Formats: sequence, C-alpha cells, structure tokens
Amino acid sequence: MPLKVSLVSADAEVWSGEATLVIAKTIEGEIGFMAGHEPVLAILAEGQVRITETSGNKIVANAHDGFVSVEHDEVTIVAGNAALVS
Repeated sequence: MPLKVSLVSADAEVWSGEATLVIAKTIEGEIGFMAGHEPVLAILAEGQVRITETSGNKIVANAHDGFVSVEHDEVTIVAGNAALVS
C-alpha cells in the first residue's frame, strides 16, 4: 500500500501523490517513512525532502520552517518555504 504524500509551502502546493518512501530532515536528524509507519509529528530542519514515487521516480525538494506529520499512511509536510529541486 503506497503512502499518500502532500508537500506544501506557505503559499502553494509543491507536490502531492503516491510514494513508497519519504525521507525528511528534522531537528532530530533524517527520518524515513514507509507504509505502516507509526504516527509521527516532527519539526523540519532546513534541508531536503526526498520522495520516491511508486513508479520509482525520485522527487527532491528543499524545505524548512515547518513540520512533518505521518498518520494512517498519509505524510503531510508543511513548510514555510519549499521548492522542488530541478
């Protein structure tokens, strides 16, 4: 079962879709999420969010000033600033 992922900045949705893996940098260090992960609420540190889509395609975004929430295979990343890396 894939994760439902939503990455938003203060003014726009940056990316949303299904993924098999999400890795985010928090103030406690990097943390990875896969389907079935326990609920988490963590503060984002400045750094990259790396998302592996169900197709295997990799998405990378810079994000900071926000939080990441995981519950029931839904990952929500809310950042004051976030942008995809080209």
